[in-house]
Amino acid sequence: MPIDLDAALGAEFGAVEFSWSATNVQLYNLALGAGSDPMDPRELSYVVDRTPQVLPTFGCVAASFDAVDPPKVSWPGIDIDLAKILHASERVSVPAPLPPSGRARSVSRIVGVWDKGKAAVVDLETTVTDTDGKLLWTQQRSIFARGEGGFGGERGPSGPGGPPERDPDLQVDIPVLPQQALIYRLCGDRNPLHSDPEFAAGAGFDQPILHGLCTYGMTCKAIVDAALDGDAGAVRSFGARFAGVVFPGETLRAQLWTEGDSVLATVTAPGRDDAVVLSGVELVRA
Repeated sequence: MPIDLDAALGAEFGAVEFSWSATNVQLYNLALGAGSDPMDPRELSYVVDRTPQVLPTFGCVAASFDAVDPPKVSWPGIDIDLAKILHASERVSVPAPLPPSGRARSVSRIVGVWDKGKAAVVDLETTVTDTDGKLLWTQQRSIFARGEGGFGGERGPSGPGGPPERDPDLQVDIPVLPQQALIYRLCGDRNPLHSDPEFAAGAGFDQPILHGLCTYGMTCKAIVDAALDGDAGAVRSFGARFAGVVFPGETLRAQLWTEGDSVLATVTAPGRDDAVVLSGVELVRA
C-alpha cells in the first residue's frame, strides 16, 4: 500500500494503557547481558528483586511484554510489509529515573515522513505519562522502509555528524551471546527476523540478526557501567542510529568520548572489519 502523506503526517494513534513489574525489568536487564558476573554487586543491582536498576531504554519496551505475535506496521496512511522494515534510530528521554514498577498511558504520533527515493523513513514520537498525567518518558524513533520511497515527499534531514576527531576516552567490549536474540524477544519483539532462519534468509540475511533495540540497550548499559559508575538513574536521555546489523555470538566494541554532560560513542563489530553497527550514540547525564 503506497504511503498517504496527507493521512500520515501528524496523525495520532495507539493510545495504550499498560503496566510493568520489577520482574519485567529484571528480564529486560538479563536480556541485555546483566548478571554476567553473578558475584559482582553492580551486576546484581540490575536483577535484585523488587528494586532492580531501571535503564531509561526500558521505556522502549515497557508496553510490549505481553506481545506474542510479530509486530505490525500499520498506522494512519502507512501499511508496510514487516520484511521491508528496519529500525533507523531511537531516542528515549526521562525527566527522572524510571520506577521499577508502575502503570502508564502512551500516545504515539507520526511527526515526519521522508522520501529517500528507494526507501521511506517514518519518524514517530511516543509520550508516556503515569495515571496522574505526569510525564514519565518520551520516545522518538525512525523506521526505514525499503522499497517504499517515491511517493513525492521531501527527502528530509541528513544524519548527525561523526564522533570527535581525537582518540576515544574509553573503549568497552560488549559480548553478544549466541542466544541473545532468543532471550530478548521475550521482552515483546517477536519479529521472526530475529529467531527464524528461513524468514531471515527471505529478508536477505544468512542468519537471524539481533534486535536493534537489544544492541541499543546493551550499549546504554555498557556506557552506564563504564562512564557513570553503574548508576542507571543518572541518565536523562539516550539515543543512537542503527547503522548495521549485529549477529548473535559476536563481540561488539564501543569507543566512548566524554563531551560536557554527554558521552558520545560509536559501536563496531571488530570481527567484521570494524563494521559500524551504531552511530551517533549520545548519552546525556543528569
